[in-house]
Amino acid sequence: MNAQVAPYGSWKSPLSAERAVAAGIGLGDVGFDGDDVLWQESRPAEKGRSLIMRRNPDGTLHELTPAPFNARTRVHEYGGRAYLMDRGVLCFSHDDDQRLYRAAAGQLPQPITPEGVALRFADLCADAPRGLIWAVREDHRSRGEARNALVALRADGDPNGGRIVAEGHDFYASPRLSPDGRRLAWLSWNHPDMPWDGCELWQAEVDAAGGLHAARCIAGGRNESVQQPLWSPDGHLHFISDRSGWWNLYRWGGAEAEALCPMPAEFGQPFWNFGLATCAFVSAQQLACCFSQDAVAQLAVLDLATRQLHRLATPFSAFGSIAAAPGRLLFTGASPLQPMSVCLLHLDDGRLETLRRGSTIDADPDYTAQPQAIEFPTAGGLTAHAFFYPPCNRDFVGPADEKPPLLVLGHGGPTSMATNAYRANVQYWTSRGIAVLDVNYGGSTGFGRAYRQRLDGAWGVVDVQDCIRGARHLVARGDVDGRRLVIRGSSAGGYTVLSALAFHDTFACGTSLYGIGDLETLLQDTHKFEAHYMDRLVGPWPEAQALYRARSPLHHLDGLKRPLLLLQGSEDRVVPPTQSRRMHAALKSRGVTVAYLEFDGEQHGFRQLKNIVRALEAEAFFYAHVLGFELADAVEPLSIDNPRGRVRP
Repeated sequence: MNAQVAPYGSWKSPLSAERAVAAGIGLGDVGFDGDDVLWQESRPAEKGRSLIMRRNPDGTLHELTPAPFNARTRVHEYGGRAYLMDRGVLCFSHDDDQRLYRAAAGQLPQPITPEGVALRFADLCADAPRGLIWAVREDHRSRGEARNALVALRADGDPNGGRIVAEGHDFYASPRLSPDGRRLAWLSWNHPDMPWDGCELWQAEVDAAGGLHAARCIAGGRNESVQQPLWSPDGHLHFISDRSGWWNLYRWGGAEAEALCPMPAEFGQPFWNFGLATCAFVSAQQLACCFSQDAVAQLAVLDLATRQLHRLATPFSAFGSIAAAPGRLLFTGASPLQPMSVCLLHLDDGRLETLRRGSTIDADPDYTAQPQAIEFPTAGGLTAHAFFYPPCNRDFVGPADEKPPLLVLGHGGPTSMATNAYRANVQYWTSRGIAVLDVNYGGSTGFGRAYRQRLDGAWGVVDVQDCIRGARHLVARGDVDGRRLVIRGSSAGGYTVLSALAFHDTFACGTSLYGIGDLETLLQDTHKFEAHYMDRLVGPWPEAQALYRARSPLHHLDGLKRPLLLLQGSEDRVVPPTQSRRMHAALKSRGVTVAYLEFDGEQHGFRQLKNIVRALEAEAFFYAHVLGFELADAVEPLSIDNPRGRVRP
């Protein structure tokens, strides 16, 4: 079959917006309970409801949180692992009221924390002999900033919402009890640090009643990020630290920490969500782990006796959470041709089982763009990284005298990382003839602490420069049309979009999803976890007030003349909708081509199927209008203020 010649962007794709979204579910937070395996999944088709799933050895699946229960914690607003399963008894946080619920086998969930009290719980740790659950508690009962603490909860019901066992720091995470129940380890940090900047690892003795004694800090500090305290089956405390410049594995020996496998690789990830798990013990002498180099990940087992790292053969290059049991490794993994899936690896014979796929789509190589890892020169004589996805659709080719538009993606965070994992929303564009560049700008994780710190004091500058340099690199190579460059990003990535359009003229248009237009306003409106995030990214407040204003796109609208699409959730507490509303009103009044969609009931990151589909189709409509191609799909028109003429190829 001969490919049809058609303008880029107008290709008919087998991947509709609804299919791309409806086929996908979020998967993560895997675990074992005896021979059963567990994971958490979120379903856009059920308005983003999050469920706890259990799979028995015979393959039977059970939904442990029946509707209307929604397993989600809002501690730090971003939440994370929202459940604990121990010996057949489930405990989880319900999104609607943030109470903890308990359910024994075959029973409906019953609340164990008080009703009508503004308490949130996360990072649950079982202590069966004492009848306790150790947890992080976020207390919103008083006006002002929430109070975070470590608490011990009575597992059978706690009308007080827990007994405080550690407090005084701004943040707590990862309470982990030793196998003999005699010691507890946890993490803490304080404003203005984020946990990937500076974090401390603590250890204390636990008495018979669950009291802590002789607490001491054993690792970490203002300039060292520690994470994931983990006890081996024989009672040795392990953790991850970036003291070498890379998040590597360490073991606490009682007096000092010992590096287990030093190498220029990241064994950890940024601690945005509770329950982060990139390592797990298979046995006392085998530590399973995943690590990344240049944003490509690998699964391995470290032999603690020989210190040999044995790489495991899997088809995956990106991993979420992992858990281990004797002879078995459970994880979420993805590759360029397979979406995130829950998988079980049998270590004795290498047999790999896929237990749950994150998408029902089978990636067809004829319609699936393969990511190309690229490096390109950027400001200061440095090198930046990205994944390039050229257009891919076996049924079409572009005209000989035309090059494809380019969609540049700026990831959120900004402390985060773009991987090469399959994503239907990327293939949605490439299968229509639009190239995609997913940029790991300076400040991204996966490349060591020094790369991460490139953004210190330079947010809105380095990230924007790297996105621009990456796009121009592809233009110079002849891969894309330099007149039809588009930039897109969500949250912090949305700020990158707005900054790129306000301070530069490289891009023909852009899309900001719940992006930040005014840094000063964000300081006043945002939540506790990120209240001082910008102290490092921009500068301390109020000393750097002038810099905040200078870096805020909303105060520099004279330069923002390119078309802009704004997408926003009405209940966003991280980046409140006032940011997007003000930007829309200001640009509309100035005659700039702008469109605005606000989705009722959505928070920071869209979760409902109909809204995700609408947002994706609205984006396609907007690009077609601005870049001058006709969509092959019939989509609901988008209301565009001050429409202007198209950019022709």
